[in-house]
Formats: sequence, C-alpha cells, structure tokens
Amino acid sequence: MKPIALLLAMTALALSLSAKPQTLVLGGGCFWCLEGAYEIVPGVTDVESGYAGGHVENPTYEQVCGKRTGHAEVVKITFDAEKVSLERLLELFWVVHDPTTLNRQGADVGPQYRSIILYADDAQKTAAEKAIAAAQPQFADKIVTELVSLKEYYVAEDYHQDYFRKNPGAGYCQAVVRKKVDKMKSAVKGK
Repeated sequence: MKPIALLLAMTALALSLSAKPQTLVLGGGCFWCLEGAYEIVPGVTDVESGYAGGHVENPTYEQVCGKRTGHAEVVKITFDAEKVSLERLLELFWVVHDPTTLNRQGADVGPQYRSIILYADDAQKTAAEKAIAAAQPQFADKIVTELVSLKEYYVAEDYHQDYFRKNPGAGYCQAVVRKKVDKMKSAVKGK
C-alpha cells in the first residue's frame, strides 16, 4: 500500500473508532413508555430501562416503587450523534410526557415517575437547559423537570427490558404505552 493510501486508511479507522456512541438518561413516567417511544427514533441504537437519581445502591423495582430510594424510573438512550442529535432527543422528550406535572404521569403517581434529565457532562447540561427554555412556551403550566447530574445509573430487571415490544397486547401497553409510541411516530415523521 502506498504511504498516502495507508495514512488515509489509518485516519479513517481512527475516526471510526473515536465515533463512540453517546448516551442520554431521561425519566418521564413509566420507563416502558419512554423505552417504547425512543426505540423507534432513527439514530437511536439502544434504549435500556433503569433507575437513577436516588441514594440507594442497586435498587430493585419493589424498592423504587416503595418511594424510599429517591430513584426515578429512567431510560438510558444510546445514540449515534451523526444520525440524531442530543438536541433532537431532548426536543422529542417533551412530545412523549407532560413535564408540568410533579411526580406524576397520568395515573402513575409517585416520585419514581417524575420528569428528570440526568446530564453526564456540561455539554448535556447546557443542551438540557436550552431545551427546557425552548419548550416552556408550548405549555400553559411551568415545566417542573428536574435537571441533575448523573451520579449512578442502575439497569432495571430483565423483565422490564423491551417491555412494550415483548408485550404489545398487555393492558397497560394498549392503554398508555401505545399512545406515547404513536405520538413519537408522528413527531419523527414530522421532521
């Protein structure tokens, strides 16, 4: 291989290796809803249900539902920033939940269902602050979304993963999750 061709090939390899997937952690009600909705967004490569924002290590679903761990039900979204931007993912967040209700989404009530953005770095914090400010005029009530640094993220139990995809006929999925997935489909088609 000629030196210039070798240099170009090595540069291309280095760039592809450095294009590390990005992650974003959000909570907006039941994690099944956000997981199902974000899984259909082009550029999102994985969505995982979990717990974050609390003070108990390795919490269980039962502990989080007991409202004493401080954790919210969240999703960790892994995405290709060349295909979907952080700003677009935050913009879509306002489509699939009501950020003006404190500790509640519909019939799901409790601090584990709060609206929360857990930023991993200053760039995510700034993007989230801008997203909140840009979204506020869309809502009559004040956005109460918590904006906090991501300290720890804990993956939820296996039976919570891909719940909507595995259980599309379940009552909660039909009554609640499907509506949010349909809202996301419309939003994704719109842009």
